[in-house]
Amino acid sequence: MVQMRQGWWRSWWGTAVVIWLFWTFLAVLVATGKLLDPRLAAHSAALVQRQVLHVFSEFYSWALLTPFIFWISRRLTFDRPHWGRRLLMHGAIGVGVALLMEIWVDFLYFYVYQLPWRRGPFDLFAGIRHFWFINELVTYFAVLAAGFARDYFIRYQQRQEETIRLRAQAADLQARLTEARLQALRMQLNPHFLFNTLHAISALVERDPRGVRHMIARLSELLRYALDESATQEVPLSQELRFLEGYLEIQQIRFQGRLAVQKEIASDVLEALVPTLILQPLVENAVKHGVGQLEGPGQITLKAWREKDYLCLSVRDNGPGFAGNGRWREGLGLRNTRARLEGLYGEAYQMVLREALEGGLEVCIRLPYHTQADLRVVAHADV
Repeated sequence: MVQMRQGWWRSWWGTAVVIWLFWTFLAVLVATGKLLDPRLAAHSAALVQRQVLHVFSEFYSWALLTPFIFWISRRLTFDRPHWGRRLLMHGAIGVGVALLMEIWVDFLYFYVYQLPWRRGPFDLFAGIRHFWFINELVTYFAVLAAGFARDYFIRYQQRQEETIRLRAQAADLQARLTEARLQALRMQLNPHFLFNTLHAISALVERDPRGVRHMIARLSELLRYALDESATQEVPLSQELRFLEGYLEIQQIRFQGRLAVQKEIASDVLEALVPTLILQPLVENAVKHGVGQLEGPGQITLKAWREKDYLCLSVRDNGPGFAGNGRWREGLGLRNTRARLEGLYGEAYQMVLREALEGGLEVCIRLPYHTQADLRVVAHADV
């Protein structure tokens, strides 16, 4: 609807309608003034009628000339290198049009409508000798100015539309770039996850062959899920937790009963959308730098809850934490997770690593709470 309102004025028929309405309005004003002129009261109705017809004929003659004058305004723009020459050309064309219009109007006045001449016998060139054509010249330059204004308005609209189009293209390219960047991060994560899991499996090949077979079966399921969801940026938390159960099962077989997992998941956040495979790197970090550093039993605690418009996720281990792990540093998994969160949510997320009060290390993520239903509502509103 907006584009139609902007474009109709630029079309020929739209311009013609505006020109016709404008000159009709002026003709009605002038004709009304003549009808109210007390000097015409003594004349016959036929003479008054011819006076009115002459007014409309003159103004509609200008209406027919207006598209030509608009064309002149487009052709002879005041470009900086040639503005002096263009000014002279406009002056010459204006004088020519004014002289022809003066002769035409006088011809209509005397020969067509047979109105009484101003003074003395009719002279077709009296308007030129007495400079009556100055009125026509002023009218010409007024129409020319309107043509310049129209052209400027159209160019301004075109620039605005071009700006909007370029901004839309830039936004689309930015979205594609972000999508490609996130996809690259996902592709970087999958080999990292596979390598670390295979390394964990290889450590049990001789000690627990049955457990290794079960781990390989679970790993194949996890890889199938990772490949199936490779193009999906967000999934419900419940789906992410099901994937994580398979990964934790592999780790529990690896640690031979030394790994306990505690979950504190609020029921009202299971449908919340989270980045795909967002929890696995956090749990892997807890296993490597937490439970893996202990000789005794280890524990990983998963929490998920809602705080107003935000979803909070927490992964905590009971390992040595920062103080007990002098070689600890943020690995690829955590760096990748932070980059993905930034790509998806900008500044609307938080990711904090801290010493847990009960000991060990805790990774907390805070991101905007939204569900598939929320996205459908937003998409429907945009339409």
